[in-house]
Amino acid sequence: MISSQVIYKEIETLTTQLIETGLSEEQNFPSCVRFPNNIYKIAYSGMQDISIALKNVEYAEIYNELNKNKNYNIKMIDGALIQFLYTYENSSLISHRLAFFPSPNLEAFQNESEMYEMDEIYADIIAKNILPVPIRLDYDPKNYQEIDHPKCHLTLGQFKNCRIPVSSPITPLTFMSLILRSFYNTAFKKFTDKFPSSQNLFSETITDAEKKLLHINIVI
Repeated sequence: MISSQVIYKEIETLTTQLIETGLSEEQNFPSCVRFPNNIYKIAYSGMQDISIALKNVEYAEIYNELNKNKNYNIKMIDGALIQFLYTYENSSLISHRLAFFPSPNLEAFQNESEMYEMDEIYADIIAKNILPVPIRLDYDPKNYQEIDHPKCHLTLGQFKNCRIPVSSPITPLTFMSLILRSFYNTAFKKFTDKFPSSQNLFSETITDAEKKLLHINIVI
């Protein structure tokens, strides 16, 4: 089992790397708070209630509320918000929520693309045909139902029943690699030496039945 200290350090290192490469516009460094019964929650300094992210309201309202309250680890250069939330009981991971909330409005970049096209870190966000899609990677074994609610799953958009099985819980470095490779690919290639892949892997939680579905498999 990967310890909470390792997860905390990965988030701390990632935050520093994103600042150094100019990909982070604003940030909150990670925090770790101990609760009764040896519960440890890794989040970020100044974290507030994030329940709005699961409410049935317009996505722009969700984004604006999170942004207004600085409810994120990282705010990327295009306004996208990134959250790393892990909960441990003693030394065991009991849940995580890793989220990517892209800005619902990229017009400022797209309408003045000439201003940004010479800067590689903006190369992937100035196309006018981009449709921002929020992403969430949850490890939620308490609500596990085989196939319908895998222990670890990927949700695209805010679709209630979109739960693509994932082979195991995900480390911060692995999640950020997905985000950078997919949505900031030009910048990722430029700074690839600054974003090493994770050498940490959680134990597999996917079932044989879920492996028969289209799923995401994490290996080192």
